[in-house]
Order: sequence, then C-alpha cells, then structure tokens
Amino acid sequence: MIARSQRLRRCQLAVPGSSDKMMAKAASLDVDHVFLDLEDAVAPAAKVPARAQIVQALNTLDWGRSIRCVRVNDLDTHYAYEDIITVVEGAGANLDTIMVPKVKSACDVRFVDRLLSQIEGKLGLKRRIGIEVLIEEAEAIMRVEEIAGASDRLEALIFGMGDYSASQGIDPRAISGDTGYPGDIWHYARYKMIVAARTYGLDAIDGPFVNFKDQDYFRVECIRALQLGAVGKWAIHPSQVAIAQEAFSPSQTEVDRAYKAVAAYREAQGQGLGAIQVDGQMVDVATVRLVQRIIDRAELAGIKPTADI
Repeated sequence: MIARSQRLRRCQLAVPGSSDKMMAKAASLDVDHVFLDLEDAVAPAAKVPARAQIVQALNTLDWGRSIRCVRVNDLDTHYAYEDIITVVEGAGANLDTIMVPKVKSACDVRFVDRLLSQIEGKLGLKRRIGIEVLIEEAEAIMRVEEIAGASDRLEALIFGMGDYSASQGIDPRAISGDTGYPGDIWHYARYKMIVAARTYGLDAIDGPFVNFKDQDYFRVECIRALQLGAVGKWAIHPSQVAIAQEAFSPSQTEVDRAYKAVAAYREAQGQGLGAIQVDGQMVDVATVRLVQRIIDRAELAGIKPTADI
C-alpha cells in the first residue's frame, strides 16, 4: 500500500468559484475541506472568469486548517486543461488538491497527474498537489479498482450519486423512494467504491444530500456512510458542516474504550495471552484491528483519551 498524505475529510464543503461572497464565507468556517467549484455550480458563461476569482480567493483569504481544493470541469470538456493550468500556475502554493469529476478510467487520473507534474516542475513548487476523483459514471464503477490504483497522487474517491444515477439510467422514482424499492438504491456502487478506496489506502467520501433543510435525515445518511467505511460526506450548505464533522468523529467514550482495549491487549500479550475480556467484551487481535481505526480517526481529529486511560 502506498503511503499518502493523511488529511481530515469528515466534511467536504462545496462552494461556487464564481461567488466571492460564498468563498469568503467558507474561509471563515471551521470545516475540514473546502472545494471551490468550477463545474456544476458555475454557469458556462462564468467558468472562465471564475478561475481568476478562485486564484484570488486562494491567495488572499485565510483558510485556517481547511484543505484547499478546486473542482475542475469534466475532462471531456474544453475547459478542463485550462482550469488546471490557470489555477495551479496562479495559486499552486496555496492549493492542496485538485478534484476531478466524471472520471471513467485510470487514464483520466494519469492525465491530471502528468499535467500537475509538468506545472509543478515549471514553477518549482515544493509541495505536491494531490488528486481527488468523483466516481459518478457507470464506467467508473466498473473500473473503480484500476482508478484507485492509477496514481500515488490520488488521495480520495468520492461517490457522486446524482450523475451516477443518470449514467446508469436509474428510475428517478426509485431514487425518491415512492416505488417501494427495498433498501439503498446506491448500495452496491457506494460499497464497491469504498472497498477499492480502502484497498489502495484512499479516503472514501460519500456524496451530497440535496435537501439541506432536513438535517435529521442528513445525519442518518452520514451514519450510514460511516458504517460502510467512508470517512466523510459532502456538504452543499454550511448548515450541514457541523453535523457531518460530528457524525464522522468518534465520541470521547469510543476513544477511551479503544485506548483501554488496546492497552489491555498489549499487556495480555506480554503474559502470553491471545484473547482477554475488557468490560465484559472479548478483545483479540481482530478486535484491536477494529478499534485501532477509532484511534486513528481520533488522532487525525485531535481527540485525545481522558487522562486516566
């Protein structure tokens, strides 16, 4: 498995790159990840001017601890290559990742990788810019394993259920839930993407929940994605940020139990024991592997165990 940058992505906030006001608002928020959008959130006539607006925002606003990302246009459009060149040449020192939509194969990832390498070499950038890709085409689900292994720049796979549903031809009535379809209409695609992400050491991110006024169900969707192995979810409105970041953070109780279980198991190993009981629960090597994920998430989020653990 390739060692990659470890970044906190409990929430990825979408912000139109054509709105100076919204970008300034996003910079003031305590959010793990902000992506300034040149694709769906920007009208065709505003796409070229929005590049300069994004460069200005990246270079002048204080983004705090947030990951700074730009979503470029689909690689099949005539905008994409100039999106990357303009943004990276203008603000590459203040950019963490490029997000690429509608990726269909490993070749798409390698194209962006090669272009970034050329620009970084030209500018002498000291920090390497990462890549995040949207899995939102039927072809992408079919080839998700090769996409996940396409480049050591790749940091995250993101499930885009809207475009994916259109690509596969899913009945809109099934999406809305009025036909009685049993379960999650996107479960297979979401799960397959997360398996590929975990295999290659990538972050798996769940896509948007469009009814931002329904905060209770948004929380339910966050928990479902977490249970499948995702590390975060998109937010299309600032009101969703705190919910996502709380949902994808382990509670203090979970953190304390995890540290306690690992400490007790290490002590038991020293005594030649392979399995023990901790607070009425069996702890063995498989358990430790599970709770270590909680510890890893806690450390990334800055959540420490209580002093007496």
